[in-house]
Amino acid sequence: MEKKIDPLLEEQWEVFQKENPSATFRHIDETKLKDNLTKELSYAANMSVEEYTLYQKWCEVKNKYPAQTVNTLFGEESQLVDLSKDKLLSHVKNNIWSPQDPMDFEKLQPELIYTKDSPELPQLWNAIRTFASTMKNNNNIGRNLNFIVRDKPTKKYLGVICISSDFLDLTPRDSYIGWDRERKTKKMINHTAIGSTIVPLQPLGYNYTGGKLLALMCLSDKVQETWKKEYGDTMVGVTTTSLYGSFSQYQNLKHWKKRGHSAGSVSYEATKPTIQMLRKWIMENHTRKYFEWYSATKPTGQPYKRDHRNRSHTFAYSKLGIPKELTKSDHSRGIYFSTLYDNTREFLREEIPEDKLVKSFDSSVDALSELWRERYARKRIKSLIDQTRTNMETLYYDDLIHLTWEETKEKYLKQVGR
Repeated sequence: MEKKIDPLLEEQWEVFQKENPSATFRHIDETKLKDNLTKELSYAANMSVEEYTLYQKWCEVKNKYPAQTVNTLFGEESQLVDLSKDKLLSHVKNNIWSPQDPMDFEKLQPELIYTKDSPELPQLWNAIRTFASTMKNNNNIGRNLNFIVRDKPTKKYLGVICISSDFLDLTPRDSYIGWDRERKTKKMINHTAIGSTIVPLQPLGYNYTGGKLLALMCLSDKVQETWKKEYGDTMVGVTTTSLYGSFSQYQNLKHWKKRGHSAGSVSYEATKPTIQMLRKWIMENHTRKYFEWYSATKPTGQPYKRDHRNRSHTFAYSKLGIPKELTKSDHSRGIYFSTLYDNTREFLREEIPEDKLVKSFDSSVDALSELWRERYARKRIKSLIDQTRTNMETLYYDDLIHLTWEETKEKYLKQVGR
């Protein structure tokens, strides 16, 4: 079958070639690139999932928040190169919600602050997300709604969530819905989303099941209304996955149902300089593919290829002869799906029109907050008090800026996933 030519794509290709003549491509030493990839991926592949998670976080912090040694009246000290970021991190640390009394959670009035509503909010969201969790703060391609969750009366921060374009292929979810690929990819996938970031701050997370609160907030009217306003599609379902195997904060959480396990894996990554070499190698040796992955866009402005980052790396590893065991590790995750309407599945199969949708539950922020308080938070804190296991530490990982990898591992490896 002859491949259909996309005239808009070909126009972009012509412009790309004019703006990027091959004579200007930087030559990459293929042997050096392969050596770097083999060394760095081998190092990562020998770690446990938890250790590799923390290692990625440490590398991320070193790249995004570089520090330098300076002489002060008190001797040599490690300081951020960009001192304005230090001010932002101090603001976050001083405004993390922490109860004066264990039962202060009763007074919480969670609210969702959409980061596009004010120019300073994206940086604030990133500062919370980067240092509130040991999971790497990845930039998602496609649709993204970032929200800061805070207590309305005190303005103290409770955590952050991100609602993103849903996974295109997730067999247990697709089987539950009854989706065929053509219908799904044509347009219906735009009516579901994924909670790609659900990160509570401490001590809310540990003492009060704050992760459950934020997972419920992903289903709220505020999120649904923002999705509709930004993208024009009615959100009818939300996906998320656990971090490690079967156990997760979504287990037995009302409105979320487990639908199985992913057959996916953890993708190991090289360091940022080596990844930059890899992409320049693709540009030099496979220019058309590089263009489609990193330059071409759809009429909507979105990237032409979905998941272009992983696809481009996998392609390059294959061409360079990098062993598969150095690039991925089998690591299944629990898959959870929330149907926001009683007939979500029928709508996604295009068996009913949108005006026939019937809401499944009260998805107001207040109602979901009350559900969390009554069913989960109160039970958790009372149990911890009875066992004298409460922990009121406002855990924030900004000291990674100044720690070596060995110091980071010793101090925080046991905290991964908390």
